[in-house]
Amino acid sequence: MTADDQKRIAGEAAAELVEAGMVVGLGTGSTAAHFVRALAARGLDIRGVPTSENTANLARELGIALVGLDDVKAIDLTVDGADEIGPGLSLIKGGGAALLREKLVWEASDRCVVIADAAKQVAHLGRFPLPIEVVRFGHPHTGRRLADIAAEFDLPPPRLRTADRGVVVTDGGNVIYDLASGEIGDPAALAGALKSVTGVVDHGLFLDLADEALIGTDGGVVRLTP
Repeated sequence: MTADDQKRIAGEAAAELVEAGMVVGLGTGSTAAHFVRALAARGLDIRGVPTSENTANLARELGIALVGLDDVKAIDLTVDGADEIGPGLSLIKGGGAALLREKLVWEASDRCVVIADAAKQVAHLGRFPLPIEVVRFGHPHTGRRLADIAAEFDLPPPRLRTADRGVVVTDGGNVIYDLASGEIGDPAALAGALKSVTGVVDHGLFLDLADEALIGTDGGVVRLTP
């Protein structure tokens, strides 16, 4: 199987977890898109809470009814991808620059399921650069403070994320700094230190949030719990 095939079967397996009447958090990224398509194909009467404008546009095209996070008391189930899945279902997310909205939706959910291809499962978090969402005002100053935090953890300074059109701006109007570490020895301590910096909106460490993982492999979908 290709990586995309593995993503697809994981997304299809997650779609089978959804029941009529649910409020469902719709993740962002290529793996989550497979889930959204599989969910739409089931034709259930559900309401979706999208985690990004890209996901919202896809869901509308497929006929999924959408509501905003402010319009629901709770979300029954959120399904989303991840850039890395580490021990205890610790995650790095944010490669698609939607980490803030994703985390808000995850934390409002009764159950969170992460879906991924086999390559996303790792022994230690950190191979994928950790995204950190920062308010635009004064972000170079915040970036220098983040570099000081990184140095305390013997990590290199984070870099401002750019693309062909310039600096990447999130749906919330913020920028992203990426911390490429290789290995994060103490994810919880790093998460706390990053969140303490004024100007940091949030980071891509999703710890103690995932209830289950569905990993697509050449042999089928493997289910993992913390």
